[in-house]
Amino acid sequence: MDFFTAQEHARRKTWHLVVLLVLAVLALIVVTTLVVAIALHLMNGAEQTRLSAQGMWSALSFELVASVSIGVLAVVVIGGLFKQHQLGRGGRTVAEALGGREINLATYDSDERLILNVVEEMAIASGTPVPPVYVVEEEGINAFAAGYRTTDAVIGITRGAIRNLTREELQGVVAHEFSHILYGDMKLNIRLVSILHGILLIGLLGGTLLRSMRFRRVGGNKRNNSAAVILGLGAALMVVGYAGTFFGNLIKSAVSRQREYLADASAVQFTRNPQGIGNALVKIGSHAQGSYLKAPHAAEFSHLFFGQGIKLGFTRMMATHPPIKDRIQRVMPEWNGRFEASLPQQQAENDMPNSEGHEDSPEARLTRGTLAALLTAGSAQTAINAIGQPSQRHLAQARATLDALPARIKTAAHEPYTARALMYALLLSDDQSVREQQLMSLQQIALPDVYQALIDIGPEILRLDIELRLPLVELALPALKSLSVSQAQHFRLCMERLINADGQVSLFEWTLYQLLLNHLSEKNSGQSHLKLSDLQREGQHLLSVLAAAGQDNPDEISAALKAAESELPFALSANDDVNDMQALSLAVERLRRLKPLDKPVLLQAMARCIEHSGYIRPAEAELFRVIADILDCPMPPLLPDNA
Repeated sequence: MDFFTAQEHARRKTWHLVVLLVLAVLALIVVTTLVVAIALHLMNGAEQTRLSAQGMWSALSFELVASVSIGVLAVVVIGGLFKQHQLGRGGRTVAEALGGREINLATYDSDERLILNVVEEMAIASGTPVPPVYVVEEEGINAFAAGYRTTDAVIGITRGAIRNLTREELQGVVAHEFSHILYGDMKLNIRLVSILHGILLIGLLGGTLLRSMRFRRVGGNKRNNSAAVILGLGAALMVVGYAGTFFGNLIKSAVSRQREYLADASAVQFTRNPQGIGNALVKIGSHAQGSYLKAPHAAEFSHLFFGQGIKLGFTRMMATHPPIKDRIQRVMPEWNGRFEASLPQQQAENDMPNSEGHEDSPEARLTRGTLAALLTAGSAQTAINAIGQPSQRHLAQARATLDALPARIKTAAHEPYTARALMYALLLSDDQSVREQQLMSLQQIALPDVYQALIDIGPEILRLDIELRLPLVELALPALKSLSVSQAQHFRLCMERLINADGQVSLFEWTLYQLLLNHLSEKNSGQSHLKLSDLQREGQHLLSVLAAAGQDNPDEISAALKAAESELPFALSANDDVNDMQALSLAVERLRRLKPLDKPVLLQAMARCIEHSGYIRPAEAELFRVIADILDCPMPPLLPDNA
C-alpha cells in the first residue's frame, strides 16, 4: 500500500470507526432509555413494584426518549471533547501521561545519545521533522508514537528498550513507529482514546449515583422505594457504561492489530533488515518484564505501543497487538521458535558507533559523497514513490548527510538558543550590504546571547552547501519546539525582521519561514476534502513559481509549465506574478486541504515541472520537498540515479 492510498484508507477507516461507535452510542441510548423507563415505572408504582408490559409502555414517551438521547449524547460528546482538549498538545501530552521525560538534546548519556541518533537518521531519511524523544523509566521493552500530525508527533521509548536492544534492533522499532506517523495511525489512535472516554463517562455517572445514595436509608418505607430505584438505576448505568467501554475496546483492539502487521512490514521495507525488528520482538519474548508497562495510563494508551503494553485477562479478544510469535514469523520466516536473547558481548559489539549493521553495504558506500551529485529527471519520481516508504538508500543518505554537517553546527542545532541563531543565519543574504542591513535590524530586537551566537556561527552557515540546509532545519526542529509561547512569538518576529530588512521576500526566505511556521504553530490544516479540479488558480500560481525557480528564460518557463500540464485536469499559463509571496501562501494553504488521492496528482505535476530540462537544481529540489511537507506529504531526500 503506497502512502496516498494508506492516507485515504486511514481516512475511510476513521469514518468506519465513527459509524461503529455511533452504533454503539445508539445501543447505549436504547438500553439507557429502557433502564430509565423501568426506574420511572417502579418509582410511580405506589402500590406495587412488579414490572408490567403495559406500565413499561406507558413510561416510554417521546419526551423520555428525547431527554435520554440528549443526555447520553451530551455525556459522550462532552466527555470526548474534554479528553480531546486534554490531548490538545498532541504527542507530548500522551508521553507525559505515561511518565515520559523528554530527552535533553545535549545529553551525555550514551544510551540516550544512541536513540536520538537513530531517530534523527530515520526522520531525515523519511523527510519528516525530527520528533522529540521521550524516555519512560520502565524495564519493559516498548515504544510508541503519538500525535495528530507529523508536526506534533513524539517518539517514546522505555529505558528497558534502550538498554536491551542493539542499534539495528532500535532502528527496527523506530522504523515501526515512523510507519504509524507516516500512515496516519496516530490521529486515529488519539481519536479512539477520546471517544472511548466519552462512553466510559456513562459508567462513571452511574457510579456517582451510587455514591450519592451511600448514606440514604433504603427500603424503610414500602410506599417510598425511590432510594432503591435510584440505586438500581445507578448500578444499571454502571453496567451499561462499562459494557459500552468493553465493546468499544474490542473495536479498538481489532483496528490496532491490523495496523501493527502493516507497521512491521513497513519497518522491514524501510531498513531492509528483517532481523532488526524481528530480534527486537524475540527479546521482548525472552525478557522477564516483556513489553508490559506499569504506568497508570498504560491501559488507556495500550493501542499506541510497539508491544502489548498491559497484561491480558481471560481472553485475547482485548489484545491490541497480534501474538508476538505471529509477528516474528511474518518478518523472519526462518525463526526457530525459541526466545533467545543476544549475549552481552554481542550486544556491546552491535552498539559500537561504527558498527551499524548495513553501514558497509554497497548501497551505503555508493551513497557516501553523492550529496552534491547531479539530480536527474528520475530523482523526483523516485522521491514521490518513496513517500511513506523510504528505503535503505534513503537511510544511508541520511547518515551521509549527518556526517557532512560540521560537528559544531550539529551541536548548535540541539540547543534552543543556538538553534535560533542557525535559522537567522540561514536567512542572511549573500550580498554584504543587505546582510549588514539585516544584522543592524536584528540587533535591535534579538536576545543578546542569540545575536552573539549568530555572529559567531553566521560565516560558517553562509559557506554551508545548499543540500544541507533543509536537513539542518529538520535537525533543529526539536530544539525550536521546546520554546515557550512567548519565545516562539519573539523568534517569529525576529525572522520577519530579517526577511523584510531589504523590503522584499525571496523564494528561499518564504520557503524557510513557511516550513518553520508549519511545524512550530498549532494551526490545523482543516479537513482534506477539496478536489484539485476546483483549485485551478492555486495550482496555477504554485507551478508558475516553481517553474520560475529553475530557469529565467520565458520559453523555458513555458516549457516547464507545459510539462506539468500533462498531469493536471486543467490548463496552465505563465501569466502569474511569481514574486507575489502572499498569493503563494494563500494558494498553498488551500492546496493543503486536497483529498489524499488528489495530492499525488499535484506532486506529479510539480515533478514534471522541475525535471523537464533533464536535471534538477538543488534550489528546485529544496522547494519541491518543502511544498510536499506543507501538503502533509513528507518526502525523502531526492537521490541521484547513480546513487
